[in-house]
Amino acid sequence: MKTKPIIEQHIHGCFGVDFNKATESEILHVSLMLSKAGVGGFFPTIVTDSLENTQRAISVIKSAASKVEKGCAKILGIHLEGIFLNKEKKGIHNPIYFLEPAVKNYKLIEDDFIKIVTLAPEMNVDLMDYLSSKNVKVQAGHCIGGNLEGCNGVTHLFNAMSGITHRGSSTALSALINDDIYTELIADGVHVSDEALKLTFKVKPKNKIILISDCLPCTMSNIKEFEFAGEKIFYDGVKATSKEGTLAGSTTLLPDIIKRLASVNLFEPQYIDNPYNYHNIDIEGYIEWSDNFEVLEDINIK
Repeated sequence: MKTKPIIEQHIHGCFGVDFNKATESEILHVSLMLSKAGVGGFFPTIVTDSLENTQRAISVIKSAASKVEKGCAKILGIHLEGIFLNKEKKGIHNPIYFLEPAVKNYKLIEDDFIKIVTLAPEMNVDLMDYLSSKNVKVQAGHCIGGNLEGCNGVTHLFNAMSGITHRGSSTALSALINDDIYTELIADGVHVSDEALKLTFKVKPKNKIILISDCLPCTMSNIKEFEFAGEKIFYDGVKATSKEGTLAGSTTLLPDIIKRLASVNLFEPQYIDNPYNYHNIDIEGYIEWSDNFEVLEDINIK
C-alpha cells in the first residue's frame, strides 16, 4: 500500500538528539534518518526552557530548516510546547520557566517559524487571539480547562490534562465531543491504553485525529539515562520516566506506532492525511508499506 509521507507534528528528538539543545548538523541528521523511516516532514517540538535557551533553539532549528537537502524530511515549523502551561498539569516540564500566556510574554520569543503553540486555555490573557491572527495553531495542553473555544487542537489527548468526567466539563471530554477540534494522540501503547484509543476512534471524526510520537532523544539510540527539561530521565526499554515516575514523552517513532496500531486493527490510512489538511501543506512523494505495515525501502520524498 502506498500513502503520502508521514508528517510528525510533535517530536522532541530522536537518534540521541534533543531539539532544545541540538546543533544544526544534529537536526539535519535527524531529518535524514526520519526520511529513511518514511517521515516526509516534522515540527521539532521545544519543551519548556529558559527564554535564552528557547530563543537559541528556535534560531538553530529555523536555520537548519533552510539547509535540508532534497529527499530528507522537511522541517515544517516549530511546535512550542512550553512556557504557557498550567502548573497543575506540568508533566515533565519545569514550572520555574512558566509565564502568563500574554502577548507581551510571547513577544519575548516570537518568531514566524513557530507554527504551533501548546498552552493552557484557562489561563489565557490575550495570547490565543493574537496567535490566531498570526495563523499559528493554538492547542490546549498541560491544562485543566474544559472551554476549548479558540483552540484549533488538543495536545496529546488524555496526557497532562483534566480527564473524562461525568460531572462538569474537562479538557479531554471537551476534546472528544467537539467535532471541530483536532486531537493529537500518542498511540504507543504506553501513554494511552488500547481501550481509550478505541473510545477515541469511535467518538472522534476520523479526519480530526492526528497521530504523534512525542518522541524523546533516547528514541532509536542506546541512551538509557539523559537530561530532558531539566530532569534526569530513565529509559527502561519500554517507557521513559523521571526518578519520581512521571512519564515523559514516548520512545517510539511514528511509523512504528502506526505499525502497532495496524497490528491491533485500529489504524486508518486517513490518519496519515490529517496533518496535511490541518496545516494546509503538501509534501510530494510517497512511502510504501508491507502487508503488516512495515515501511518498505521504496520511499520517495521530493
